[in-house]
Amino acid sequence: MGLLFRNVEVNGARVDVRVAGTRVAEVGTELATDDEATVLDGRGGVLLPGLHDHHLHLLATAAARRSIDCGPPAVRDATGLQHALTVEGGSGWFRGTNYHESVAGELDRTVLDRWVPDRPVRIQHRSGALWMLNSAALSVVSDVLDDSLDVERDDLGQPNGRLWRYDARLRAGLAADPPDLDALGAELDSYGITGVTDATPDLDAAAIDLITAAHRSGALAQRVVLLGAAPDTELPDGVVAGPYKLLLRDHDLPTFDELHVQIEAVHRSRRAVAVHCVSRESLLLTLAVLDDVGTRDGDRIEHAGVVPTGVAEWMAALRVRVVTQPGFLHARGDAYLRDVDPDDRPHLYPHAGLLASGVPVALSSDAPYGPLDPWQVIDAAMQRRSESGAILGEAERVSAATALAGYLGAPDDPGGAPRRVVAGAVADLCLLHVPLREALTTPHRSLVRDVVIDGRVREFDP
Repeated sequence: MGLLFRNVEVNGARVDVRVAGTRVAEVGTELATDDEATVLDGRGGVLLPGLHDHHLHLLATAAARRSIDCGPPAVRDATGLQHALTVEGGSGWFRGTNYHESVAGELDRTVLDRWVPDRPVRIQHRSGALWMLNSAALSVVSDVLDDSLDVERDDLGQPNGRLWRYDARLRAGLAADPPDLDALGAELDSYGITGVTDATPDLDAAAIDLITAAHRSGALAQRVVLLGAAPDTELPDGVVAGPYKLLLRDHDLPTFDELHVQIEAVHRSRRAVAVHCVSRESLLLTLAVLDDVGTRDGDRIEHAGVVPTGVAEWMAALRVRVVTQPGFLHARGDAYLRDVDPDDRPHLYPHAGLLASGVPVALSSDAPYGPLDPWQVIDAAMQRRSESGAILGEAERVSAATALAGYLGAPDDPGGAPRRVVAGAVADLCLLHVPLREALTTPHRSLVRDVVIDGRVREFDP
């Protein structure tokens, strides 16, 4: 058995491509037909390597698909939020995501109790860093509320419902209700995504078991890289540990010495680091530590949300790479223009400037906090327009081809040379309905026709 693609565009030429087993076996013209092979007529569409999303959160994305959107553009004011909280009805948990203060200010248990006093409510901030709970919800999870500063408290010392970086601890207080990774796998297939890097820090055994079980079953067929897997974690074929994720909290940054110790320890374990840097302060701290401790091949900066003038050259000298999310510029651009410090606005999520300075750049979604659809992200990298049409950093625009290349780097080489459809390559492939030139003119998920992972054609709803 195998696959034979007829009349597809590869590297600008019309060719046939034979897949045998899990590899591309042959690329050429008028290849002989194998009676046992499945023949796919590409009708001139481009055959690409499958796209790889270099930074997302699998379990959070799956959970978000069955949650209520509580932020812009779905909800824009307090009236809309109150409606979202009450329209569903029922007595079980209400789970909301994507909240932003522009909707109804800061939420705590007092505010939420006024709207929903008798049903447990938890709403996640769109940053992913904060959960906001009403009193009914706090009562359910009271056993897992610790004495750390991550649990905000009122003047009487009682939890006020605001929990910071509490995902794993909160999960321990909830009834088992695993998210549907089957549906997420099918959605990824439909985008042409054949591999993902999960950037959730400090993945516990239960989370890893959920991901690996979905992968083994074939429901989540994508190749999976885990940044949050501990060094001694055993992983099945198709799931690997990547650079180790270090989450820097911008409201509580570590000292230079503390971060130095962390990075040294990760490097000693023979892993690179993937450091969460949204603010200029977290980025400059990280670069200063890496400059002192030394870098390891594969060290990467997640987000690089603010890169001041001249810092890209420092990053290039350190040979660190950046995994960025231009999708935020569209989804959150208007909020950035309103809320971000004016000194930082010209330096938000740079792209062209990093590449010009010699910094490898890979693209990703950061789903569920950014749009999962890679074709939306590619368009955002080209346009850099907010929802209202404002342009954020026109000089940082890149071509569609450059943006697409940001999804084609190997899982272990984000921002590196794009993978190619050549004999011997792994048969992770994405066939579009149209030639590459046309696809780059109007990038859209509807262009994806067939997806192959490990030599097998995936079924998905277009």
